[in-house]
Amino acid sequence: MRVLLDTNVIVSAVATRGLCADVFRAVLAAHELVTCPQVLQEVRRILSMKFGVPEPLIAEYLELIGQEAIVAEPEDLPDLPIQDRDDAPIVAAAIAARAQVLVTGDHELQGLKNIEQLRIISPRAFWEELTAQE
Repeated sequence: MRVLLDTNVIVSAVATRGLCADVFRAVLAAHELVTCPQVLQEVRRILSMKFGVPEPLIAEYLELIGQEAIVAEPEDLPDLPIQDRDDAPIVAAAIAARAQVLVTGDHELQGLKNIEQLRIISPRAFWEELTAQE
């Protein structure tokens, strides 16, 4: 399955042990990770500004993600009923990469549920789906 992990899931996977770290590992181990320049830029900014992670470490981490992931360039931005317009390129990249799932902690995006063939779900719902299949 192709899965785009939103910025908040990736940052949580790095910063904490728990659900998002488990989701991140599961996607890397058994699925196709999708990302986009917008997510990578946001991860860099948040790790640097909020968590004080040194730039060389951030660069190494993002390089590893880039090696493992399909990096999708968003095409036409969808007209979405959302307040945060910065999220539109992330949804567009997921659609362009033919991702089946966008995993996000963003409640506004979760409220969209489905766009074209893309399901938008929480990390908890995604984890429950993965563990139900085992």
